Amino acid sequence: MNPTELKQTLDNGQPVFGMMLSMMENMRWVGVLASTTLDYVVVDTEHASRDRRDIANHVAMGEAAGKTVIVRVPEPNPVWVAEAVDAGAHGVLVPYCEDIDEVRACAWKLRVHPLKGEGFKNVMETGEYPSKKSQEYLEKRNGGRLFIMGVESKPALDNLEAMIDSSPIDGVFVGPNDLTTSLGIPDEVDNPIYIDALKRIIEVSEDRGKPVLIHQQTMQASRKAIELGARWVLHSTDAGFIRNGVNSDFAELREAASKRWEIASVDGSEDKMGAVH
Repeated sequence: MNPTELKQTLDNGQPVFGMMLSMMENMRWVGVLASTTLDYVVVDTEHASRDRRDIANHVAMGEAAGKTVIVRVPEPNPVWVAEAVDAGAHGVLVPYCEDIDEVRACAWKLRVHPLKGEGFKNVMETGEYPSKKSQEYLEKRNGGRLFIMGVESKPALDNLEAMIDSSPIDGVFVGPNDLTTSLGIPDEVDNPIYIDALKRIIEVSEDRGKPVLIHQQTMQASRKAIELGARWVLHSTDAGFIRNGVNSDFAELREAASKRWEIASVDGSEDKMGAVH
């Protein structure tokens, strides 16, 4: 799904589905990624060691696979937003937002990059562009990009409405580990305090037409997020899927092998190597 299709789907009130990339590193993964039913992927540069070249490679990989590529930057700083945009990101996820001025600077950087300095400040503060031609150029250049604001702390939760209303954003992200830790209940994703926080985030965001992403790690947690109304579904990571797939398949194979050898031992039909004839 390309960015235009993804945004249109969300604008129509429908869900989209994606995962976080933590280990896919080069174009050799294109075939695998293209064969999935994912609508989008998030490239993590907050908790993963990736430089500008790595980001560009990930964007190229995602584009070649036909997926919308969103980059999670390290922190709410417009410099990181500009780097992701320069690398070709279709969207930027800015984590741990608490301050309105930070959110505005990051959101407007996505909209008007590469405009800088006084020109950038004027657009952000007054809506005044250097010229009508410059405005049309920047809107055409960046109009299809997506900006996602991270709500991952109690201060962010308390300031939610003001932050959303302050800036041109397309969605709201929740990081369960950070949010539960800030709420004093680390990783207790089934705690009523956390669930109530999610309900508030989704209600406030959807009232303003902003879909919510919650990066849940288990099927139970992701189903709960969908049940609560999170339409921008973000489930697990590539590493998580590989680990779970390997463990699930080989647990089944080990069980099958165990039953076969146990049966062979009972009827006495196994040889010294344990083979069954």
